[in-house]
Amino acid sequence: MSTNNFPKLHNATWPGVVGKGPDSEPLIPIDTMLELTAAAEVDGVKFDGVDVGLFDPSIDINDPKEGAKKLADKVAAHNLVIGSLVAPIWGGPVLGSKEDRAVFIDMVRKACEYGQLLKEIGIRPYGVIRIDSASSPETWAKDPAGNTKLIAETFREACDVAADYGEKLAAEGEICWGGMHSWKTMIDTLVAVDRPNMGFQADMSHTLLYMLGYNSPEDRILPADFDWSDRAALDEGLKKMTAALRPWTIDFHVAQNDGTVHGTGSHDKTGRHCLATDPNGKLDIAKDAGYWLRDENGNLTKAFKHICWDGCMFPNEVMYKQQTWNDILAALVKVRDQHGWTE
Repeated sequence: MSTNNFPKLHNATWPGVVGKGPDSEPLIPIDTMLELTAAAEVDGVKFDGVDVGLFDPSIDINDPKEGAKKLADKVAAHNLVIGSLVAPIWGGPVLGSKEDRAVFIDMVRKACEYGQLLKEIGIRPYGVIRIDSASSPETWAKDPAGNTKLIAETFREACDVAADYGEKLAAEGEICWGGMHSWKTMIDTLVAVDRPNMGFQADMSHTLLYMLGYNSPEDRILPADFDWSDRAALDEGLKKMTAALRPWTIDFHVAQNDGTVHGTGSHDKTGRHCLATDPNGKLDIAKDAGYWLRDENGNLTKAFKHICWDGCMFPNEVMYKQQTWNDILAALVKVRDQHGWTE
């Protein structure tokens, strides 16, 4: 049995909210997500913490002081800590109006304030603030150069705000976000931002779609006639993509994907998250996580203190099963066994 105690193992609370709601299935309250997370156990190992989307109906980002204390009490009651936070920036698309961008910056500010309060309480020892452009690839494509510049300017302003709170911002690469919809456009955006407190949040499911060139065929890494049984080609593709994005990566989501896109409720189509045990999953989760957690020479990067499982848009029937979370925890334990360390 491995004695590694890093990276810490986190579950996400937002799968209870993302893709749920009026035009889909009912939301799953954060209290339920915390209960399911805390109850999961594999050979005596439990989750260390949760990453939190600051948009659950029970989280009011406009009341950070009371809200942070309430959230900290809830999480602490389950012997968990809090890591990365998701800023609810979608009401302020970067490629919208000047007013929209002001909303975006305001949401980043509120998320950073929330994060700082959680640190002061002592419940949040590590983690970043996650953002995206909140704009579609179609909007971005109307003026790639001009829109990349606009995203970079807005992200820089957000970085200035985050720096005041000692926070780092991580842009999650997803095929549904303009300027972040392919591995090349993501790097272009990060290079244009050029701030020490701006990085990349890699999600194993979303970045697999990068390799297939969804929403950006010219940037696909795997050949158009790619056969999933060709593991050697997949390994080469993963090496190429992670070599380019790993130096920027400051936050990491362990996930599975069956090579397709999916969307539910109001969420745009993006990489389909699969269960850790899904036989259609195209990734060898523990092995392929190593491409992100180790450099090209096989050395651990130790670039972040925790890793988080992200599995959005699963049916509620699946989400309410305790076995689902035990299987997910088992997948994370395997990642840590193979690519973890002791402190």
